[in-house]
Amino acid sequence: MSKLTPLRIVGIDPGLNITGYAVIESFGQQVKLVEAGVVRGKTKGSLAARLQEIHEGVRDVVAELKPNVMALEQLYSHYERPTTAILMGHARGVIVLAAQLAGIEVQSYAATKIKKMLTGNGRAPKSQVQQAVVQPFQLAKAPEPPDVADALAIALCHHFHRRETSLPSALLKRK
Repeated sequence: MSKLTPLRIVGIDPGLNITGYAVIESFGQQVKLVEAGVVRGKTKGSLAARLQEIHEGVRDVVAELKPNVMALEQLYSHYERPTTAILMGHARGVIVLAAQLAGIEVQSYAATKIKKMLTGNGRAPKSQVQQAVVQPFQLAKAPEPPDVADALAIALCHHFHRRETSLPSALLKRK
């Protein structure tokens, strides 16, 4: 009789100053929080130095906590702020590189999909998403800073998406 091991998911909320991360274990319908926190860019001014700090921080999280998959929020930008999208693309790139070098799969989710999966509303406010991560992990309050709650939401989204796509087609038709 072999013991099944849970899937370890690292959810990442990319940011140049604060990158939130959350590692959860997914086993059937159950989830367990392993660790959550932030990778902080300490260097001011130098984009290259901040990107290196993000890469090294995420690399260390992946090396220490050994997730099987990385769930990452897709890049989204308003047309009025293309510079923000470009800078976030850099941060996202070094995060994906950390996953690739560790040999783990990366799954990306749109912010609207994450919100819809957790709250039922793809346009839910941040406060509603923060509250949605409290119950599954039996937390006393929403994690701080909000980047950690966002990372938990992204990891949970992958957990729910994985369960949804693994259901037999007959069950999916009943929804």
